[in-house]
Amino acid sequence: MLPSAPQTPAWLTRDQLSDPPSASVCDWLFDDRSLTRRLTDLSADGFSVTPLREGWLALRDDECAALDVPSGSTGWVREVYLRGNGQPWVFARSVVARQALQGSGLDLQQLGSRSLGELLFSDRAFARGELQVCRYPGAWLPAEAAQGGLWARRSCFRREQLAVLVAEVFLPVFWPVASR
Repeated sequence: MLPSAPQTPAWLTRDQLSDPPSASVCDWLFDDRSLTRRLTDLSADGFSVTPLREGWLALRDDECAALDVPSGSTGWVREVYLRGNGQPWVFARSVVARQALQGSGLDLQQLGSRSLGELLFSDRAFARGELQVCRYPGAWLPAEAAQGGLWARRSCFRREQLAVLVAEVFLPVFWPVASR
């Protein structure tokens, strides 16, 4: 028997959280500055990106809803680890609907080990939407990091018709470093 798909979490804004995490966790979840820059500072310039998977895939229903595209739409999916001093601190999943990406001038296939966040924050044409958080399903994480209930955040970056949804899941090894 195949395992059932994880239940889609409720992505909530700060005001919608009935049981918010600690102030130090909220500081990371709701900081609207570049996470890449903040991780670079925390790691004393020991930041790197490790691509895990990218390509044209069916988007999840929660992603389709956030991007205002029909359920079952195809999009470019990029999954990476954001590392500090070699340790995977954050799992990031970025998605863009196919119809919005084609002809947009944004070439995500050429990013390689460069940070998408740095690209989005350096292009002033992109406007960042409100941050939302959830407890991320472990089944949506890479096998070696699969653990349920980790704090995640996401936001949508928009430039004209183009919308890039970026979700970032903070892995357990990150929190002791962040609290130093």
